[in-house]
Amino acid sequence: MHVPLSWSYTQTRAAENDTHMSEFVLLGLSQELEVQPVIYVIFLSMYLATVLGNLLIILATSLDTRLHTPMYFFLCNLSLVDICFTSTTVPKMLVNIQTQRKAISYEGCITQIFFYVLFISLDDFLLTVMAYDRFVAICHPLHYTVIMNPQLCGLLVLGCWVLGLLNSSMEASVSLRLSFCPEVKIPHFFCELNQLIKLACSDTFLNNLVIYCVSVLLGGGSVLGIIYSYSKIISSIRGVASTQSRYKAFSTCASHLTLVSLFYGTSMGVYLSSVVSERAYPSAVASVLYMVVTPMLNPFIYSLRNKDIKRALRTFFVQGTAKRSIVLH
Repeated sequence: MHVPLSWSYTQTRAAENDTHMSEFVLLGLSQELEVQPVIYVIFLSMYLATVLGNLLIILATSLDTRLHTPMYFFLCNLSLVDICFTSTTVPKMLVNIQTQRKAISYEGCITQIFFYVLFISLDDFLLTVMAYDRFVAICHPLHYTVIMNPQLCGLLVLGCWVLGLLNSSMEASVSLRLSFCPEVKIPHFFCELNQLIKLACSDTFLNNLVIYCVSVLLGGGSVLGIIYSYSKIISSIRGVASTQSRYKAFSTCASHLTLVSLFYGTSMGVYLSSVVSERAYPSAVASVLYMVVTPMLNPFIYSLRNKDIKRALRTFFVQGTAKRSIVLH
């Protein structure tokens, strides 16, 4: 029986539309029902700690005029990005556990990929900008206020956002061309880009090429920028005669170095776990480290090792307590 060409084309387009309207299933970290309440409590606690901790950093740096410096300006932006980064995936995961419904719509999955790539790119770029800030502060202390002026700081943050938006738009755009089966099960707690590409039924060469190029150009460029900045910082510190001055100079970089080690260490852990093991479960567990644990630890790292942040937080809470006492009286 001869099938009309127009009818065949219509059926093909309808099938493509059905593919794009299909829902994905997020398998999460575990499918055992008795473990779900434990995962829910742990992730809810970490999410609340991340939001509250980073909000305190933003409040402290915004309200204390002594912290209106380039370093704390970048830290404030990093805290905002960390809140958004965690909020991209964890709330959806908590809702899925609570409702016992693991589905996510096609549009929701692409949206999650867009914001996930955006905020992880911003984390990467801001850490590089903060390394440059420390390089100027230690290697060119006399010209620091001239070089790191408010206009340059604003342009650096704006550049981070522009690059992040371009990257996330490109990744989301090439993901839109993928075709999937009616039901796709993603072995992760969010729409992880690499896992989504592996499950596609269509050609994924362009997607893999974009990921590879972005990783080399943007990710590799950021790592090289951080390595170059700290190589100059170490050389400058070694030239200082006083041991106390060396310690003081290095202590200003300690918190940033800790954040860089956490971010890139956990990111490499995700990559290596996906390469070494064919199962997706180790990669999903490793993703928790840089998506939830690292943003949660950032405020503690800066508040515990930084006297300025401690002083600002102490002043903030003391003033708040004093105001409440006045109101009550």
